[in-house]
Amino acid sequence: MSAPESQFTRRDFLRVTALAGGGFALGLSFVPDALGQPVQALDNTTRAFTPNPFIRITPDNVVTIVAKNPEVGQGIKTSLPMIVAEELEVDFDKIVIEQAPLNPQLGAQFAGGSLSTPQNYDLLRKAGATARTMLVEAAAQTWNVPVSELTAEKGTVFHRATGRRLTYGELATKAATLAIPDEGTIKLKDPDEFTLLGSRVGGVDNPAIVTGQPLFGLDQKVAGMRYAVFEKCPVFGGKVASANLDQIKAMPGVRDAFVIEGGANYSGLLSGVAILADSTWAAFKARTALRVTWDEGAGANQSSTAFEARAAELAAQPGQVLRNDGDVAAAFAGAAKIVEAKYVYPYIHHATLEPMNAMAWPTADGGMEVLAPTQTPGGAQDLVANTLKIPKEKIKVRFTRIGGGFGRRLANDYVVEAAAIAQKAGVPVKLTWTREQDTQHGLYRPCGWHHFKGAVDAQGKLVAWQDRFVTVGLNSDKEPGSSARMSPAEFPSRFVPNFRLEQAIVNTNVPTGPLRAPGSNALGFAIQCFIDELAHAAGRDQVQFRLELLGDKVQPPLDPRGLPYDAPRMANVLRTVAEKAGWGKKLPRGSGQGVAFFFSHRGYFAEVAEVTVAPDGTLKVPRVTVVGDVGPIMNLSGAENQVQGSVIDALGAAWLQEVTLERGRVVQANFDTYPLLRVNDAPTAVEVHFIQSKNPPTGLGEPGYPPLPPAVCNAIFAATGKRVRSLPLTKQDLRWS
Repeated sequence: MSAPESQFTRRDFLRVTALAGGGFALGLSFVPDALGQPVQALDNTTRAFTPNPFIRITPDNVVTIVAKNPEVGQGIKTSLPMIVAEELEVDFDKIVIEQAPLNPQLGAQFAGGSLSTPQNYDLLRKAGATARTMLVEAAAQTWNVPVSELTAEKGTVFHRATGRRLTYGELATKAATLAIPDEGTIKLKDPDEFTLLGSRVGGVDNPAIVTGQPLFGLDQKVAGMRYAVFEKCPVFGGKVASANLDQIKAMPGVRDAFVIEGGANYSGLLSGVAILADSTWAAFKARTALRVTWDEGAGANQSSTAFEARAAELAAQPGQVLRNDGDVAAAFAGAAKIVEAKYVYPYIHHATLEPMNAMAWPTADGGMEVLAPTQTPGGAQDLVANTLKIPKEKIKVRFTRIGGGFGRRLANDYVVEAAAIAQKAGVPVKLTWTREQDTQHGLYRPCGWHHFKGAVDAQGKLVAWQDRFVTVGLNSDKEPGSSARMSPAEFPSRFVPNFRLEQAIVNTNVPTGPLRAPGSNALGFAIQCFIDELAHAAGRDQVQFRLELLGDKVQPPLDPRGLPYDAPRMANVLRTVAEKAGWGKKLPRGSGQGVAFFFSHRGYFAEVAEVTVAPDGTLKVPRVTVVGDVGPIMNLSGAENQVQGSVIDALGAAWLQEVTLERGRVVQANFDTYPLLRVNDAPTAVEVHFIQSKNPPTGLGEPGYPPLPPAVCNAIFAATGKRVRSLPLTKQDLRWS
């Protein structure tokens, strides 16, 4: 996903509306978002009530700031309102944060791609500054004094010469009558004047979380709802042939059971059996008694073993050339040393703690209302409209706080299932997946195979790089599946004079999708580990080898939609992390440091992992040091949380997790076979440092993830001399003597 250009007009941007009880509301409108959702332009010549403004101030001095994007644990419900509050000059702990429903006037409303901050930073600053300007003007007119004599501070306007002060609430009604100031007259604060942005602010939902208040999708209830489960074929793409529906309907607490035909969209509504009951327990119990005869289709013959064999066949022959720079063959012929290695990573699952769930109920106008923990509420609206043939304007979508997304809830298959069941049953429905269904009907991080060949010259410089990359497609050997593609711009492309990237595709029936730092989460492991091998072959320090490879120039993008690679920024975080981690210190055998960096989602990150490996192979990761450059930080507390979470996620995935298939079915089912990282295996210290640059702010949900797996694997090599080229670590023999 890419950020939309800031092309809004002044007419689109602002609207001041009078509220029924006095006060005013300032609304903004954005250009069409990255997901293609149309945006309704606002008309600043009207004074009609706007239901979803970003700022609302009432005469009783309540300042409300709307949080527009889904909160998935990334802290955006706190950090985006902080941007408004900074420019508005209000105390953050005195404002009300209101979660907005899906509303085209608010522009892009999704959680993904680390895009929420870069997409909204400038626009929300202008929103806060415009409101502040109007409140000051209202005070100036009230006191008949020049605006230049007034200052806004802590939710008031202050006249220093007389000591008079009015609250925003006292000024709200008058401010609502003012003309919108010209955009050119709006003065944004100098970032050096920020007092809120860059500080530590606790999450606005924290009190509700620790006191167990209803926030998440599974917490929600509506009157008269039924509890639903939906059983799908264990083989992807399979269909219902028959089921013991009469037996299920006769079970205690069961209200109905029926077949839904579904379609061929793996991220949409598939064929299955729905059961409606008076409780989740009754529905789950009935599901265990359900007997379905499936038409499993051709996918029933597929397996991980077969995928591996096919990948080996494809790797033995040239693939599709994605990029070819210089003369790779000549560079290998003249090289001082050549290294060849195969790197492999498996499918992995998102494993959100809150399983997929959604609520839906038909409305009197023939529409549907949806309440769900979704990362893409606009996508849910589109999917329900297109699948159930309901006019889009008749589908209302609200969204809850999300108990773990990591990209899984960018798809809305569980939402359309709830809506389809509600449409057929004609009653409110709450659909809940079991943990097993969640694990076995995911949209998995793609597996992949890299066959690297690299060369260094007599001076220890990297002169040639070749990667024969084998990836997976969904019912295709022509197109990679979702998140299975490798960009020709991927590092070290543009940094090695002789570079060749080839691709081949294994045809599978396994649906894939973005998982935190999509693509980069796996490529970081393979690429940064192989660079480490080349550094050792060259007899060079691993940090210095990487710094020389990066150089000191910004590499331009390969195409107009691509991104430049700011090598000096990356080199800066790499040098800094080496310094912070004490890189190069002497450690006993069985202990080691490993380093890696990665540019992902516009963020520059480098990490040093410190590990110990006992002679029996027992692994510990006591310390991870992280340095990142994503421009200015909004909420330091939330930013550290994002990076620490990325480290934990990445370590758990690299160490423990793998999804495999037999007879077209996912083998793993629950946390006993698909474990998460336990507390006693987590690093004792995850030290996070940010380079506070004045580059445009970028997001933090993703870029802290990719350097962790290679940093750990490179540290294992330093500790034991054993090179890890395949994940997860639990399948590797780390013993040494």
